[in-house]
Amino acid sequence: MTDFLPFLRSLLSAPGLSGYETPVMSLVQEQWKPLTDETRLSRIGSLEALKRGQGEKRPALMIAAHMDAIGLMVTALRGSFLQVTQIGGVDPRILPGTPVVAHGRQPWPGVVVIPPARALAPGSADGVLALNQLLVDVGLTARELAEQIQVGDLVSFDTQPVELAGEAISGHSLDNRASVAALTLALQELQGRKHLWDVWAVATVQEEVTLGGAGTSAFGLRPQAAIAVDVTFAKGPGANDWQTFPAGKGPTLAMGPNMHPALYQRLKETAERMEIPFQTEVTPRHSGTDAYAMQVAAEGIPTMVIGIPLRYMHTPVEVVALKDIQRAGRLLAAFISGLESETL
Repeated sequence: MTDFLPFLRSLLSAPGLSGYETPVMSLVQEQWKPLTDETRLSRIGSLEALKRGQGEKRPALMIAAHMDAIGLMVTALRGSFLQVTQIGGVDPRILPGTPVVAHGRQPWPGVVVIPPARALAPGSADGVLALNQLLVDVGLTARELAEQIQVGDLVSFDTQPVELAGEAISGHSLDNRASVAALTLALQELQGRKHLWDVWAVATVQEEVTLGGAGTSAFGLRPQAAIAVDVTFAKGPGANDWQTFPAGKGPTLAMGPNMHPALYQRLKETAERMEIPFQTEVTPRHSGTDAYAMQVAAEGIPTMVIGIPLRYMHTPVEVVALKDIQRAGRLLAAFISGLESETL
């Protein structure tokens, strides 16, 4: 399997907030073009890449990995500072001191700041400040700021990817660009494998806010089956119950009403045959992933979820184990190459 770290690092260094994914989409398209037979954009911006199967009937499998990221949007200019709101789920506890980029007439590096304690209302300094109390400082004067940045401009995280000990990596947007990397690894491995089904690799948009990318692509492509590849909660500080999973012990296979039991069983058998470590994730309701939008598209589509354990979700310093990305990619490729024309 080729070294995917340079590609992953580029994904973690690019903006691409929900609804504004073009910068990261361009990187994915460049990587996927030589691995697939055709690429195109859906009407709302998801990247759809087809790798044709060699079967006579050629049923279609859609694999979705969302490429959008959480972030901020400018709501007001307060003198020489920016006031912001969230795009997707952003926890204001982690924002003070975070390096960011304000995307105005040009990219402006900045930092999220808080007012001095003496300027806050009595008692406010003792707790977590609300998002509307935080500001972004890019270093411009009030006049310069008004010329360069306006309400509605985006503010993205600017933490750089860091390779950690134990073959782990930290960075913003690993939710869900770790899964985009896993899907890319699967496409690379399929170059040397025969597969009967058509494969639609889809880097979806707007998962963090609407699930719109997966729903519209599933409706348009009408696949016979679909898999969402996303991150799930890894064990970490304060997160050690049955709803979390050890990082580095393999991807998760989800079970629940959002997933088709036959797809779960087939993926489980594939992992066991290939000796790929995996974990079972019990999901008794809406999975919170693209799988829900795909499952209910058109007449309904048999759907499955593969998860990559991730610590510190929806922060600028998310952490995953690199081997879990690799294992998810291997599992996808083995599953695809094992599909017969009449599998479903």
